[in-house]
Amino acid sequence: MGKSSAARRLDDTEAQAVSHMIRTSPRKLNLVAASIRGMPVDRALSELSFSKRRIAIEVRKVLESAIANAENNHDLDVDQLVVKEAFVGKALVMKRWHARARGRVGKIIKPWANLTIVVREREELA
Repeated sequence: MGKSSAARRLDDTEAQAVSHMIRTSPRKLNLVAASIRGMPVDRALSELSFSKRRIAIEVRKVLESAIANAENNHDLDVDQLVVKEAFVGKALVMKRWHARARGRVGKIIKPWANLTIVVREREELA
């Protein structure tokens, strides 16, 4: 009686993980996501481990989740995985204000972001 299931958006050799409401601006998050695009997952994990950016910890968690989804839900080989896509979207923006001199207001923007990581199993080179 419920809704019919939608067709799978990804190929059979792909898996994804999504994180919503990450407390950083999409612009800052995209810098970290761009640094791992196209990399093998073991190299991407080590890149995120040694990154100085605070948000790299969250990106690493999402990447580990995508790897676990590939292994457990889609039976893909972990050693052959590559980060196919890592894209960022805007989420909630909280708007606050800060009292300034002479009755004026200073605007404070507190942005949030969404992150999607898609991993793909690369083909065997024979």
